[in-house]
Amino acid sequence: MNLNRRQFAAALVTTAATSLPAPAQEPKFDVNVYRDTSKAIPVSLSGFTGEVATTLRFDLEVAGCAVVTPEQAQVLIHGTNGARLEGFVSDRAKNYLLSKAYTGANQRQLAHAFADDVIFALTQTRGIARTQVAFKVKAPNNTGEVYVADYDGHGAQAITADRTIVAAPSWGPASKWLAYTSYKLNNADIFSHNLDTGERHIVARYGGSNIGPSIAPGGRLVAMVLSKGGKPDLYVADIQGRGLQQLTHAREGVSSPCWSPDGQTICYVSSDDGPAQLYRIGSNGGTPQRIRTTGVFNATEPDWSPDGKWINFTTQRGGNFEVCIAPAAGGDVQSLATGQDATWAPNSRTLMFCKRGRGGVFSLSLLDVPTKRVKDVPLNLGNCSQPTWAR
Repeated sequence: MNLNRRQFAAALVTTAATSLPAPAQEPKFDVNVYRDTSKAIPVSLSGFTGEVATTLRFDLEVAGCAVVTPEQAQVLIHGTNGARLEGFVSDRAKNYLLSKAYTGANQRQLAHAFADDVIFALTQTRGIARTQVAFKVKAPNNTGEVYVADYDGHGAQAITADRTIVAAPSWGPASKWLAYTSYKLNNADIFSHNLDTGERHIVARYGGSNIGPSIAPGGRLVAMVLSKGGKPDLYVADIQGRGLQQLTHAREGVSSPCWSPDGQTICYVSSDDGPAQLYRIGSNGGTPQRIRTTGVFNATEPDWSPDGKWINFTTQRGGNFEVCIAPAAGGDVQSLATGQDATWAPNSRTLMFCKRGRGGVFSLSLLDVPTKRVKDVPLNLGNCSQPTWAR
């Protein structure tokens, strides 16, 4: 039986936040010192205990902070926790930037809420501690299911119970819909899945393969790769599979579509001109254009950052897969980590990607792009891959 979103309601708990009077006078906290995002912000944590302390540390380290001793810290984060979490943020001179109390949720959710507020106060960017991801969990017999979890791996729940091959989940806006490929009907077919109700619809069930769904911003359209014409080409349809339109007529086939954040352009992979490279095409079709990835000769598995500035992708060099980014308009490539199949967080700063371990088993890790710091996601589900971040 398929699980719906109400069955992992802990991930949806909201908190009540109340501003507290700062223990100092008018704040003089200078956040301009943290504008250099290539350096981790040295922070200290004190006063918090148990799950709150470990959750805060994880959230802040993923977001670009380094937790150090109070003597080494530029930012002092302290407080208390119980049924109510009280948190304070100050510099070493006791100038306070944040002072809030949080209630109405479990300890983990209270910690996530405070962590998001800390990051926003320091960087003026939205935190990601209360976001979710979907991903594929593969069983030893090659069957698998689509799972959803908090971004840090907690609260993981199976969304499908197909007991067959599944692939490539894609999360639609407002965290309401997923699209993915499943062999539930003995063919590679694309389904859309409403997480509120558990209902599923067949988006594409044509002869041949129906793979690589990607839901557009706004949730109205799905880009996908269908081989109904004899070779894989790029198509779009609505979330119910209606109004199917073919966009490409590739000689060698295409793969891995993803959308620009304005929903006007689709990036995809084609081998028409040699090694796999990135191309873009309008959502209504047109002439494909190559996206230059200067410094690499093959590029697969793209994902467009929510701010529109970057495309991450996978390349292979020297027998290893690497997670890379390039400007969305094309240009010089930055190699970030050994791994593949990365997905952008809503903050356009953090990536989740797959690492291949012993025996070819994949696990998920988080990458802070400016500092290139990596943290593993503590999942105990076995072979986890193909993450997609809720936005």
